[in-house]
Amino acid sequence: MNLENTCASALSMPFWCVANPLGDPFGGAVMEKPDSADTARMLAVAAKEGLISYTSFHDDDLVPWDKDHPEDDLDPSSAVYQKLHQLKAILDEAGLKVNTVTCSLHGNKLFRDGGLCNPSAEIREYAAKKVERTLRIGALFGAQYYTYWVARDGFEVPVCTDWQHVYDWLADGLNHVTDYIAEKKMTNYIGATVEPKPNEPRGQMFLPTSGHAAGFIYGRLNRPEFWGINPELLQHESMCLLNSCMTVGYLCSMKLLKFLHFGSQIKAQFDNDFPPLIGPEGLKETVFMFKTLKDTGWKGIIEYDCHMLRAEGDPDNEDACRMQFIRNCVEATRIALELANRIQKPDMSNGQSAADLASIRQMCGL
Repeated sequence: MNLENTCASALSMPFWCVANPLGDPFGGAVMEKPDSADTARMLAVAAKEGLISYTSFHDDDLVPWDKDHPEDDLDPSSAVYQKLHQLKAILDEAGLKVNTVTCSLHGNKLFRDGGLCNPSAEIREYAAKKVERTLRIGALFGAQYYTYWVARDGFEVPVCTDWQHVYDWLADGLNHVTDYIAEKKMTNYIGATVEPKPNEPRGQMFLPTSGHAAGFIYGRLNRPEFWGINPELLQHESMCLLNSCMTVGYLCSMKLLKFLHFGSQIKAQFDNDFPPLIGPEGLKETVFMFKTLKDTGWKGIIEYDCHMLRAEGDPDNEDACRMQFIRNCVEATRIALELANRIQKPDMSNGQSAADLASIRQMCGL
């Protein structure tokens, strides 16, 4: 895909998008979750086809975690160590780089009441060790960023929340990321990011929007210059009726937009994670979001954070429909970027004619 003259420098397709088994709260998985090596091979094919340049992953997307063996990634005799090196060989052979690594602090039942913000000091320590392991895995793969997704750091019942300490715990957890990177001299990391979300899986999250995340970075973190934000648009901020153009415009002005998580969303719903340009809403907003990014001069990695529609999962042709999902996402992105490039900002200072304005409105479907 030719990204010249667009706001995108590269496209990234993460493991979690391709391997999603398409379950939901009302029904089990439509397809089997593939082995991480099989997912890596599909991503390698996409890279060789010129569709993507990067991928990303949670630690649990690649290998299982055992709290009693927090350094199994360093043991050459362990299955985890061997699996990680197998996956790295697959990605390296395809020339596929890693954009970001994320520590999964949402799936394991141990973290049901939070990870970095868990009220139990013992569980916060488990979370810190899991983050360290994830950072090491990211260093092995040469990841550019470490991402903190708010996961289960939130609440349902505010009266049960330790408001005196919860943001101290969060600051401690994120400051530990930069301390560990520096201690271990992990030069692969060019930054770290916060991915905010208003709710789900918890009823409320402690960093619900990009504005909250920006304030926390500058107000509470020891190395704010190392941190940025990767909003998930249209999804996360559309869940609370915020506009993607406002979000990216604001983050660009603050020089906090490190990269973009991209999909589609019905406003004010749960996290749909629709593929780009799919669904009944968000078509024009997607195009105008890319136009806003181009207007600000931002050029960075667009990373998908979505999955195919559950109704389109094909249990009889799983690999084929996963590969088609990747191709469809890239094609939809191409269309959106092309439409954004066609929109010219009206120059009102030179007396833009009413006919020109009418033409722009007609092209945009306004």
